Amino acid sequence: MNNIKNFNTNEFNTKTNPEIMKNIGACQVLCHELNQVSIMDYQKRLELVKRILGKIEENCQILTPFHCAFGFNIKVGKNFTANYNCSILDAAEVKFGNDVMVGPNCSFYTSGHDLDPQRRKEGWGYAYPIIVGNNVWFGGDVVVVASKPGGIVIGDNSVIGAGSVVTKDIPANSIAVGNPCKVVKKIQSNE
Repeated sequence: MNNIKNFNTNEFNTKTNPEIMKNIGACQVLCHELNQVSIMDYQKRLELVKRILGKIEENCQILTPFHCAFGFNIKVGKNFTANYNCSILDAAEVKFGNDVMVGPNCSFYTSGHDLDPQRRKEGWGYAYPIIVGNNVWFGGDVVVVASKPGGIVIGDNSVIGAGSVVTKDIPANSIAVGNPCKVVKKIQSNE
């Protein structure tokens, strides 16, 4: 699978670029295969994850089911853990730092459809990156939506509370919760 150059411009058209669906299909085959492998067969699971993701550091654990659109735009750091039902629409880069924990049922959306009805009907959409720092914890059922140019950045050592919908950047050392997600507390080093 290869990067799709149109995605680097933050705009794409699903109806005029057949490579998009070809790449999604290839990734879906690999995700389906991963989701069928026994949790006890660590080596086979790791081999498939390495084939799906663009970059993977040591000690990565992804519980199934796991779903992503392209895979090659996802980069995970050391000691990355994704719990059950993680979904990543990676039409743009999704980068997780080291020691990131993703709770169950979390979703990361880099792409969406054009708001203009005519352009949406023509197949136009957008894609913006999601960048997650080191030592970030996402509680269960968190949704991260990169719907603005420049994407979303979640700073180091932050905690995103369960059920939150993140649509804006979250600074480092923050506890953030809610829909829309807002910082409710700064994390002190002794907490």
